[in-house]
Amino acid sequence: MFKKKPPFRADHVGSLLRPESVVAARRKFYIDKSISAQELKRVEDKAIPDLIRMQEEAGLKAVTDGEARRSFWHYDFMGMLQGLSLEEREEGVQFSGVKLRPIFPTITGKLAFPDNHPMLDHFMFVAANTKAVPKISIPGPSCCHFRTSPKDIAPVEYKDHQVLFSDIAKVYSKAVMKFYEAGCRYLQMDDIFFAYLCDPKHRAAKEAEGYDTNQLIENYSWMMREAIKNRPDDMIIAMHMCRGNFRSTHAAEGAYDATAEAIFSTGVDIFFMEYDTDRAGGLEPLRLLPKGKQRVMPGFITTKSAELESTDWLKSKFEDASKYVDIDQLGIAPQCGFASTEEGNAISHDDQRRKLELVVKTAEDIWGEV
Repeated sequence: MFKKKPPFRADHVGSLLRPESVVAARRKFYIDKSISAQELKRVEDKAIPDLIRMQEEAGLKAVTDGEARRSFWHYDFMGMLQGLSLEEREEGVQFSGVKLRPIFPTITGKLAFPDNHPMLDHFMFVAANTKAVPKISIPGPSCCHFRTSPKDIAPVEYKDHQVLFSDIAKVYSKAVMKFYEAGCRYLQMDDIFFAYLCDPKHRAAKEAEGYDTNQLIENYSWMMREAIKNRPDDMIIAMHMCRGNFRSTHAAEGAYDATAEAIFSTGVDIFFMEYDTDRAGGLEPLRLLPKGKQRVMPGFITTKSAELESTDWLKSKFEDASKYVDIDQLGIAPQCGFASTEEGNAISHDDQRRKLELVVKTAEDIWGEV
């Protein structure tokens, strides 16, 4: 029997390697222009229940659609908002040794969350095809700001940053309620730019745009608090943070010290925090997690490579973490998704399954439950 309410001891961020059938169908639709949108959807609708079953069989109690209908973890959602469009340009965002596809968000009008946002249907499809807890992950509020260059913000009123932050918060506040109305009781927001703002390079880039980065961190924390402050009592909100995850590469590094206090003051219930390499720094910032029901899911297990972490090593990492936060306020998840973009990380589908099974086994070994 599935436990009905998170937080769980074992979980995962959300994205999964795309099934070959979906990869082929997306190529036919977007590149070859040889099939219709309806035909693409039929392929997705057939493949996603298999992804759900894989998660259930691995022992997870919360499942997603693997983000199989998306190209990016963030831009698809953002491009479906009112007042925001996506433009293709010559050069993409630089990761470690590789560049992202050159898609850039532009704010063209007043931002709003549409009543018919397609991801509401994406969530409901998962809910209709599982006995586990259906979860959906969407980009967090900071994404609409961090990933949009000031020169790509057209509305004059948004030159006042506070007006823009306020409208982004309203977009997400409505999104929270619309997902709730769609039956969602477990919503995750990927607010990874808290982690990027721990990196001196990214801080310098934002300062070059005219921002006070310490204030920016506080603004991002405020947006999240505003977005979730009216959520119903039976809705769980999670936040994921990492330093980039494109084809097994990264885009940022730096310990959480600069942002941990702001992160833990958001009112979020569950924090998925990347911790699979030294790029994430030490575990000391976990001491700032308030005592209570909030939970951190340290991502000691990596999705960037196939090598399986040993359970003994994982147990030792949790022993280290428990020096800073009560073990009862911890759980386990991989550091990020397996395919933050449709290209996916440099691992196989079998590797992915083994990683998820390791998450479950480690939770059972440490807490005696999943």
